[in-house]
Amino acid sequence: MSSDVTGAERPRRHPGIERYLQARAESWQARLADAITAFAGSMPFVYLHAVAFGVWMLAVERSPWPTLTLVVSLEAIFLSTFVMIGQNRQAEVQRAKADHDFVAQELELRTNTELTRQIHTLTTELHRRLVAEDGHGPGAAAGNTGGGPN
Repeated sequence: MSSDVTGAERPRRHPGIERYLQARAESWQARLADAITAFAGSMPFVYLHAVAFGVWMLAVERSPWPTLTLVVSLEAIFLSTFVMIGQNRQAEVQRAKADHDFVAQELELRTNTELTRQIHTLTTELHRRLVAEDGHGPGAAAGNTGGGPN
C-alpha cells in the first residue's frame, strides 16, 4: 500500500486537545512544569534519588540525617505541587475535549434538524403532488383528471 505522506505520519489528535497543547506550548512556565513533571514521574528520577540518598546517608551526614530529612520534606512539598499541576493539566485537557465535542454535537444537531425539516417539506410537497395527479386532491373537483396534457 503506497502513501503520499513522506516520512513518519504524526498521529491525529482531538482538535480540542491540539488547541490546548498549542496554547500551553506558548507558556514557558507550563513547558517547565511539564518537563519537571515528566522527569519526576520517570524511573531515572527514582534511580537518581536512590543513589543520591544512599551517598548522602553514607558519606555526607551521619544518623539521624537532619539535613537529609529537611531536603526530602521540601522536595516532597514541591513534587506534590507538580502532581497537582499535572492533575489540573489533565482536567484542562478533558475540559477542552468536552468543549469541542459540545460545539461539534450542537452543530450536528442543528444540521440534522434542518435536514429533517427539509425532508419533511419535500415529502409533504411530493405527497401533495402525487395526490393531485391521482385525481383525489383539490384539483380533481375542478375537472383535473391527472392525465396530463391532451
